[in-house]
Amino acid sequence: MIAMQYSFTLPADYDMTIIDRRIRDKGPLLDNFPNLKFKAYLSARKADAVTSSTENLYAPFYVWEKGEGLSDFICGPGFETLTQSFGWPQVKTWIVWNAEVSKHIRAARFATREIIDIEPYAPLAEIRKRESDAVSADVARNEALASVAAFEPGSWTEVRFRLWADLPKSARQLGAQTYSVGHLSLPDTN
Repeated sequence: MIAMQYSFTLPADYDMTIIDRRIRDKGPLLDNFPNLKFKAYLSARKADAVTSSTENLYAPFYVWEKGEGLSDFICGPGFETLTQSFGWPQVKTWIVWNAEVSKHIRAARFATREIIDIEPYAPLAEIRKRESDAVSADVARNEALASVAAFEPGSWTEVRFRLWADLPKSARQLGAQTYSVGHLSLPDTN
């Protein structure tokens, strides 16, 4: 599996209802997209009391079952339309260590994302096991509605991504980027 995210930082005075409308109108177009485990349509508003974002953001997060799905999307008309509206983004990708989805994923209203540097010569097998176990525990305890741990060996970073019905207070303490979820694209089986 591959996790993917691109993010657009929008001006402080940007009318974020444009993003809300875009998510509402375009979100369902990726429902049942081949090889897509899920796509979370994410946004954050500057100075929002809930997400505490320092910027206005539109930053969808994807988990792909296979690389073909990512390639088909990036090379397809939906991504082309996006780039014509917002520009050519830097697309971050991570190799997934573990991704778990609760049967209640459709109740997700918030997301958190942490990007952590991996120290040189760190014990990767230990990190992988610890993070994979945390993913399973997050969903098993019904704390998170989806949980992803992944890494990128080019920049040696790790990503922790979670979907929540209610944003935990600890999210702000961890320094995680928090988002509102506008839509989830899922296969019919979830």
